[in-house]
Amino acid sequence: MSHTQPSDEYILQLLRAQHSAELGFRLLMQKYQQPLYRVARRILREHEDANDVLQNSFIKVWRSIHTFAGKAQLYTWLYRIVTNEALTFLQQQKRKATQSIEAGEVPLIGQIRADEPIDGAALQARLQMATSQLPEKQRLVFEMRYFEEMPYEEMAQLLDTSVGALKASYHHAVKKVEHYFNAIEMGEL
Repeated sequence: MSHTQPSDEYILQLLRAQHSAELGFRLLMQKYQQPLYRVARRILREHEDANDVLQNSFIKVWRSIHTFAGKAQLYTWLYRIVTNEALTFLQQQKRKATQSIEAGEVPLIGQIRADEPIDGAALQARLQMATSQLPEKQRLVFEMRYFEEMPYEEMAQLLDTSVGALKASYHHAVKKVEHYFNAIEMGEL
């Protein structure tokens, strides 16, 4: 068996035929599961949450693949579904966190400080702390641009906004991250 990935066109062809839809879906998952997991993980931080969102996203893809019109690339469509699912998950968590704070539980920011960094690198932990304090849209734009090096045009299509608004969000996010790092160096944090 060849180690090359099947083309999106081939996968879509299989998915659209009733007798081969399951094979097409398995191929789609094999091809895109890891990159989409990384998208969910960057947004959500926690492995379990990212896995849950990825699973829900693939269920949504299975149910709505017939609506894929092919105007965007398949990965772009999948990326948008995962991103939207992750943002919905975050909104639900935010509502739960607000209720928990009212009940006297520790807020998320306190938990992040208490956790060990994923890879043990202090810089990684500081960057995670800095980005966790950004507003949701700025954090998403920062991570798409900084970690994934995604072009603004592609982000604009995914997030359904203008390139100018994304550039402004990224600029503000960078300034806030820089301010956070400067505050650490000055001993203010």
